[in-house]
Amino acid sequence: MKKNRTLTTVILLLATIISSSSCAKQSGYTRHSEVMTDYFNTLITLVAYTKTEDEFTSYARQAESRFAQLHQLFDIYNNYEGLNNIKTVNDMAGIEPVAVSQDLLDLVRFAKEWTLSGHFKTNIALGPVLEIWHQYRTDGIAAPESARLPSQEELEAAAALTDASKIIIDEQRGTIFLPELHMSLDVGAVAKGYATELVARELETAGMESGAISAGGNVRTIGSPRDGNRDRWAIGILNPDSPFFADDRNLDIVYINDASIVTSGDYQRYYYVKGVRYHHLIDPDTLRPAKYYRALTVVTLDSGRADLLSTELFLLPYEESRALAESLQDVHVLWIMPDGEIKVTEGMTRLLRSEGASGQD
Repeated sequence: MKKNRTLTTVILLLATIISSSSCAKQSGYTRHSEVMTDYFNTLITLVAYTKTEDEFTSYARQAESRFAQLHQLFDIYNNYEGLNNIKTVNDMAGIEPVAVSQDLLDLVRFAKEWTLSGHFKTNIALGPVLEIWHQYRTDGIAAPESARLPSQEELEAAAALTDASKIIIDEQRGTIFLPELHMSLDVGAVAKGYATELVARELETAGMESGAISAGGNVRTIGSPRDGNRDRWAIGILNPDSPFFADDRNLDIVYINDASIVTSGDYQRYYYVKGVRYHHLIDPDTLRPAKYYRALTVVTLDSGRADLLSTELFLLPYEESRALAESLQDVHVLWIMPDGEIKVTEGMTRLLRSEGASGQD
């Protein structure tokens, strides 16, 4: 784990957790932070207020160990000796069931049930299509002058292998089986949020009372900040058009406790073909990147659910996206439209600095 507490302000800017500039303490609590860079292809920051540094170090080591384990389990690109992970399941498609850990079984069941409940935009079985886009994007970034788009025929052939109902989960044997050759799972729409939620709950069980985990665009808060100055965590929503090194990249600030905030956007993973940007959020109906929004932010209690919802809502036209958001309990959403217009649910307005919210109850 890389440690650098003198760079806390920079770390938290990158992680989008906005902290008070004051160094005040509350009842003997002191603020600590750690950064992890080797998991889920993103910067993961753990912030916590604890009474001793040893207490924080214990939480940080527990978090890093767990993120390392979950990263390997949910990896779709790499094999690990002695471990069956998502890649193992994909490699054995059409061949045989794969015995997996309970964590992996639970993740796949959670994502499959989500898809089959009617949320077809976030299809865990869309791996064959997403793999094509990943390869074209990788090649296009490496050689921009020869960047290309996949053909519709190629994408449609892959889409024939994306029926999530065919995923076979055997709870008694602890196995997952993809019955058709070249089927594959892709957990990119859920893995970071799901892992973040697991780690947060386990830290709470271990005794953490005040903290926040930021994993890229996924933030999960625990309790309230114990700095003596505020009652709620302040989380920045990035402006998709802001320069990377701008002093303030935030479009707005959201104030939450014991909740998750997840953002999906077209500015995170993309490449250019003939001057046009193509991002990584693929609509399973068109098999092309969705064009409805620049970014979309979801606030809800569970980080895994928030991760799935941020993709689902991003891939739906606005009226459908808003209708789904408003049909769900404890879900608050902010949409950034292609022209920069901001739209929010009523519940989100109560959380935004621009609408008068603050870190005080």
